[in-house]
Amino acid sequence: MTSGSITAGQSRCRRCGFEAPGGDEAWRRIDVPKLGRMTQCPDCESTDVITSR
Repeated sequence: MTSGSITAGQSRCRRCGFEAPGGDEAWRRIDVPKLGRMTQCPDCESTDVITSR
């Protein structure tokens, strides 16, 4: 793995580092006008989340 990568199947908040499986109930889902549904970090409320592929 390269530096800054995430564990396979995990999603990670780029702001605080919170990590949980992609699609897990730990993540919040919010509706943002003009952008649609987004994933939000439950710890810091950031929507800057990266997912593994």
